[in-house]
Amino acid sequence: MPWKERLIIALDVSDAGRALEIVDSLGEYAGVFKVGFELFVSAGPKVVEDIHGKGKKVFLDLKFHDIPTTVAKAAVAAARLGVHMLNVHASGGTEMMRKCRESVEEVCAREGLARPRIIGVTALTSLDTGILKNELCVPHGLKTHVKHLALLTRKAGLDGVVASPHEISMVKEQCGREFLVVTPGIRPSWVAPDDQRRTATPREAIREGADYIVMGRGILKQEDPVKALELISLEMLTA
Repeated sequence: MPWKERLIIALDVSDAGRALEIVDSLGEYAGVFKVGFELFVSAGPKVVEDIHGKGKKVFLDLKFHDIPTTVAKAAVAAARLGVHMLNVHASGGTEMMRKCRESVEEVCAREGLARPRIIGVTALTSLDTGILKNELCVPHGLKTHVKHLALLTRKAGLDGVVASPHEISMVKEQCGREFLVVTPGIRPSWVAPDDQRRTATPREAIREGADYIVMGRGILKQEDPVKALELISLEMLTA
């Protein structure tokens, strides 16, 4: 896969106009743009259509987590928007994930739509073992938790998972090389990690086996985002 297709730029803004400006200015360096809660709630589905209109793919990052029927219906609506990728919380369980996949596959086949890739969110990059054990009462360690959720995701027939850079190689080993790993928490060496604890550089993530890396603030908050992307592209190419 070309490196530009492996880089997902997170549109961490609330204004649709600003989001589309970013797509225009940085589209040369990425084929996929992530629309998350902030932008989707502020701008609605139209922003997804507008990004498509510029010839770019959308990763709809809404992390669906509800009863199986509700998640399935939301995923079908996303598929009808034409998104390239969407995600659900793997902690919603196998039934929720399987029903989501089956419903999307059925509708896409019936309506002649391209099926989006569906991936399961394992553990947020803001979590660490202390939070997992002391607040969420999960008795085992973080890597064991991620491995368990990744295996559940594969069992449900999803395409892959969202996992931090620290779990990439483990997920690949457990679930197979074709099982996608989408990796947030990517920071160039010159950028502070903010509220994400389990981070890595673009070069480190690619070397570990990430299929996609997600970057937002590490690019958009730079004085010259284009220059930052040029440096990041070099990191990816030399990985």
